[in-house]
Amino acid sequence: MKNAPSGAFFIQRTEIVRTFFLNTWLSGLRSRSFRAVFILGILLIGVAFLAGFFSPRQPKTVALDVGFSGLRFSLVLLCLFWVQELVSKEIERRTVFFTLTYPVPRSHYVLGRYLGILALAAVALLIEGLLLWLVVLLAGGQYQQQFMVALGLPYWVALAGIWVDVAVVTAFALWIATLSTVPILPLALGAAFAIGGKSLGPVHDYLAQGAEGDKTLVTTYLPALDAIQWVLPDLSRLDWRLWPMYAQTPNGSAMGWSVVMAAGYAALMLFLAVRKFSRREFF
Repeated sequence: MKNAPSGAFFIQRTEIVRTFFLNTWLSGLRSRSFRAVFILGILLIGVAFLAGFFSPRQPKTVALDVGFSGLRFSLVLLCLFWVQELVSKEIERRTVFFTLTYPVPRSHYVLGRYLGILALAAVALLIEGLLLWLVVLLAGGQYQQQFMVALGLPYWVALAGIWVDVAVVTAFALWIATLSTVPILPLALGAAFAIGGKSLGPVHDYLAQGAEGDKTLVTTYLPALDAIQWVLPDLSRLDWRLWPMYAQTPNGSAMGWSVVMAAGYAALMLFLAVRKFSRREFF
């Protein structure tokens, strides 16, 4: 009997988060940005299909490579627009006041919004992923390339890596939204974060390997990148496209640590977002 009150308390808290989750879900589906960027994602998949015809020997591989890049681009844009519309603009328009009038912790609002956006991103990724899968099958027509792409487990694992990548970007943008007074800032900084996080690893590896003999470049920028790695996650570690494209199976341990890195960074961003939002004065 002693556990009953705590159990009821947990259920109540879960229902509150679920309410914000469903509200985010419905609002995200109704938003104009969802329709616009989702159509953009479909168009990018069409570009991937056309790109396959520009490669006389590996049309499916080229289509898959372009398609993965298009998927990440459209998914990052979707999540950033959702953060801007469902959090930043609610704060700017002061419609968030209606939410704050309820006797619920503000952390539930932040977590509900975040989980709702991730669920929307998962559905968008699934739909676009299925379209890309079909496009890659049709790419090149009857031509049979020497090294076939793997559209089974490796393909879906690569898509999961994109979703984890976007989850980190969304958490960062949500943190920016809780402390910013300018609605466009989460979109701008979130895009910069997504680009920087994805390019950090390849640029650092290039410099660490000697930059093709350019010692000035190495001595100038490598120390700065070593310092940046302590505050910016290497999102390129979540790019597993080489597995379905070239059958290069990634190291399982490296994949696991990459997911742990991403989850830890996203959790840190959520903690900062909850902390800031809970202490922020809106009146």
